[in-house]
Amino acid sequence: MGIFKEFKEFAVKGNMIDMAVGIIIGTAFNKVVDVLVKQIIMPPLSMLTDGISYANRKFVLRDGIGAEGDVNYIEEISIGYGLLIETLIDFIVIGFVVFLVVKFMNRFRNKAQDPKNTEVVTPKDIELLSSLNDKMEEQNKLLRERQN
Repeated sequence: MGIFKEFKEFAVKGNMIDMAVGIIIGTAFNKVVDVLVKQIIMPPLSMLTDGISYANRKFVLRDGIGAEGDVNYIEEISIGYGLLIETLIDFIVIGFVVFLVVKFMNRFRNKAQDPKNTEVVTPKDIELLSSLNDKMEEQNKLLRERQN
């Protein structure tokens, strides 16, 4: 019974919902990037390299012998590096977009954490810490004046 109670607390706190939303958005974003790379980026790249289809590029280590289904059929052994190239382009696009999103979020967070910025609502804990910091600076200034 304790596990169900812990799971309920975990789900109610929002952690599970946040994770689910992140996974769903990440999956959808991955599909968008996959189409972007395969349908938008790779065709012009293929055209620039005389029609080379990168998805089919491979180093053949041993040619296949015979037809598939024959008794003496030997399957081709190869290292497919073309799909790796496409996947690396996917990774670069996703990494760049994540970088831009994090940069945007950090800029917004920095504005929100600046208590002197009146454009964005500052969280209460930041406001309280800022006022406490101001009071401590005033107190230190008064103590310095008394010492002199």
